Amino acid sequence: MSAKLNWLTRNTSPGSVVLQSWLTRHDFSPQLAQKYVKNGSLEKLRSGVYVRPGRAPKWSNALSCLIEQLNFPVHLAGLTSLTHQGKAHYLQLNETTVWLEIPPRKVLPHWFRAFPDYSEPHNSKPSDNNASGTLLSPHSKNPNWLLITSNKLNTDDAPYLIEIDVNGTKLKASNPELAAFELLGAVPTNISFEHAAEVFQGLTNLSPKKVQSLLESSNSIKTNRLYLFLARFYQHPWFSRIDESQINLGLGKRQIVTDGRLDQQYQITVPKTFN
Repeated sequence: MSAKLNWLTRNTSPGSVVLQSWLTRHDFSPQLAQKYVKNGSLEKLRSGVYVRPGRAPKWSNALSCLIEQLNFPVHLAGLTSLTHQGKAHYLQLNETTVWLEIPPRKVLPHWFRAFPDYSEPHNSKPSDNNASGTLLSPHSKNPNWLLITSNKLNTDDAPYLIEIDVNGTKLKASNPELAAFELLGAVPTNISFEHAAEVFQGLTNLSPKKVQSLLESSNSIKTNRLYLFLARFYQHPWFSRIDESQINLGLGKRQIVTDGRLDQQYQITVPKTFN
């Protein structure tokens, strides 16, 4: 095995997504990459995007590539982060929506936005649907990337990020306190009040210090109020240690759901069942 191929084998694993731009930085020319495609050391997904054969790549491989090879500022967020930390009531094994937090005005690369989830059995030999001989399958599905941004937070989110394992891949993700904030910030546009509340009900062990710091840095009046409302509603033990006087709760009423009832303490409209 050549020194370069040995390096590639040591620094990637079966199923890893590999970009030509990353290979070029490590002195792998496009011509050498094409040679590896021909001898089976790489498989081509699309122009400038390859995968290590041996295992079908998943969305987690694409996200790892985005973070590690492009240094793109993105992390697993909201419901996806909570689910893979065991904080949701059930784990959606065949995820159709993956929550990602990216900074405002950042644009994801086209290859990533179009990345298929190769969860279906595939054949790497050329076919009518796959004349180039890549891993693409007529049964491939695109995960729905749900993009959110915490532009309402006046703080660096680095202290609230952790590393979790997804499909054997280490990925950056929001910790439970930030993930809960991201979850509630998406109500009701991207997730229903009831679904978010069901997930929040299980967050009994949040750190009051981290919640306090997070909400103090937040300018999202609606999210702050909803966070505190649900903590009070479910009587989470950490809620009693939150100093609401230091949190921006704004003035006036906020409508979160239609045809609901007004919670007098937090002045938000919630479903009538949440008495």
